[in-house]
Amino acid sequence: MAHNNNQNQTQTSHSPFTQPIRCIVKLGGAAITCKNELEKINEEILHKVSQQLRQAMIATSEKPPGMDWSKKPGESEIFCKPEDFGDDYVSECSRFIVVHGAGSFGHFQASKSGVHKGNLDKPLVKGGFVATRISVTTLNLEIVRALAREGIPSVGMSPFSCGWITGERHISSADLSPVAKAIDSGFTPVLHGDAVLDEIQGCTILSGDVIISHLAAYSKPKYVVFLTDVYGVYDRPPSEPDAILLKEIAVAEDGSWSVIKPKLQNSIELTVAAHDTTGGMKTKISEAAMIAKLGIDVYIVKAATSHSLKALNGDLRISIPDDWLGTVVRSSR
Repeated sequence: MAHNNNQNQTQTSHSPFTQPIRCIVKLGGAAITCKNELEKINEEILHKVSQQLRQAMIATSEKPPGMDWSKKPGESEIFCKPEDFGDDYVSECSRFIVVHGAGSFGHFQASKSGVHKGNLDKPLVKGGFVATRISVTTLNLEIVRALAREGIPSVGMSPFSCGWITGERHISSADLSPVAKAIDSGFTPVLHGDAVLDEIQGCTILSGDVIISHLAAYSKPKYVVFLTDVYGVYDRPPSEPDAILLKEIAVAEDGSWSVIKPKLQNSIELTVAAHDTTGGMKTKISEAAMIAKLGIDVYIVKAATSHSLKALNGDLRISIPDDWLGTVVRSSR
């Protein structure tokens, strides 16, 4: 991944982003879906996350009119009020990018067919590629709808459809101009982990975490928030009774990282443990470290809590209260 990041940094001069982005938000798949139930959304969490995003992005105290004018499952008619959008209606929306993981969408299809390993000549892989994309774009649509109901002008954007291509799983080309143009036009792009074409192995899975570090290198957001299903990064699996929440991680220029808070007696062992034992957190920390190296603070925090709202609002950029639960990953410079 280091090679890919260097490539990002050399190319940022060609960035299509004309104005700074305020925040990139990652909605973790484990937070917004029910992990053990195939293609089931955690409606309660998604609704709360959408509300918090509205509070962070739209300055008005009252909820703006909804933008999902489609029929909801089980209901007989479309509920919308186009007349709420009068010519004098003003709703300024902050420049955010949302990226979400797949959770219980896409993983079953991808693992059954081996899409991540490539080889489109195999009928099973080609079928799995299509099946995976049907699943992840279904989730993307539901997230876009949830945000739109809150009055956020969200538009779904698939990396595959935008021409993102990998080479041995590293991003080799990604046209970011559609994302930049959408933001300049007042929309909130919602991207997702996707099945994409790969120049070497035919196809692969591009994860949401990799998408975020690529976007961050070009769009230079003020801060990045990872919304997860746990309070942050722990020194061991959080299910273990003596797991310690790591409150602050500092990233050196070479990408290595160390725990600043709390002061741990055996912090060197712990950095290794945190890398190896928490599964998906290994990717999270390495991708968060890449973003932090660019001088952008990353907050890893539990979705739909008072702690996540503080992170989304940008409150933590001024100071981090002692009672805030989450992990901050920032440059040691």
